Amino acid sequence: MKRILVCLDASPRATFVLKTASDLAQKTGAKLVLLRSVGLPAEIDQEFYVHAAESMTDLLVGKAKQELDALSKDLPAGLVEGYDVHIGTPWDTICREAKARDCDLVILGSHGYSTMDRVLGTTAAKVVNHCERSVLVARTAI
Repeated sequence: MKRILVCLDASPRATFVLKTASDLAQKTGAKLVLLRSVGLPAEIDQEFYVHAAESMTDLLVGKAKQELDALSKDLPAGLVEGYDVHIGTPWDTICREAKARDCDLVILGSHGYSTMDRVLGTTAAKVVNHCERSVLVARTAI
């Protein structure tokens, strides 16, 4: 295994997902690529666009990069090959990035949603169903 795409969000589960990926990478000699997909909020106050010094996307991407830096600061040197932050629909971004980065495996977390979410589909379910790469869904009790 050469490369693992690690899909992280802002939830408390991100630390567990990253640890799972780190452990597996160290055992297999793989490198990690950290990914954060940021979706634009459906309802944004129009005043934001008028008065903001930075664009909404720049703010969201900057914050996501800071969060990835904080999450990965304690990983062994050389384990992380790189990281990306993209604006878009998470499941689609994950599938495209896994292919573009030629990843052997995608690791992401599961939120354990309600019955309605299971019917409509979650990000993890969509990645499992649409990704051209193998997918590991790391589940926690959180």
